[in-house]
Amino acid sequence: MVDVGDKDVTRRIAVAEGWIHLRPATLERIVAGAHAKGDVLGVARIAGIMGAKRTADLIPLCHPLALTRVAVDLEPVADKNAVHCRATVETHGRTGVEMEALTAVQVALLTVYDMCKAVDRGMTLTDIRLLEKTGGQSGVWRRE
Repeated sequence: MVDVGDKDVTRRIAVAEGWIHLRPATLERIVAGAHAKGDVLGVARIAGIMGAKRTADLIPLCHPLALTRVAVDLEPVADKNAVHCRATVETHGRTGVEMEALTAVQVALLTVYDMCKAVDRGMTLTDIRLLEKTGGQSGVWRRE
């Protein structure tokens, strides 16, 4: 792991997003709460939060961090036959939380896939990406 011991402790925030595209009927079941496995978006939200908290266990050489906030929002988007996921992760520390935000999005979307795969194996996860990060030596970065 990289030595971050000499870095200043700063407030660090990262925001990431991603999409899962599915059949219209699958999205309708999710929105209606009519899925056999239960509240797909609620379970996916909790899974994303758990994923952020476990990032150091999943990504080699990632520092374990004490996260101060994790927010995972999932929104059905009917005109795209998709669910959009946005994760915001925050800490006060010596290294950033970009990996935690990206992991939260990925795990949340994988949970949607897992819960819906019996009715729609053709789902596609796309455009998982960092939107912005703040804090640390490099300051603010935002995707254009």
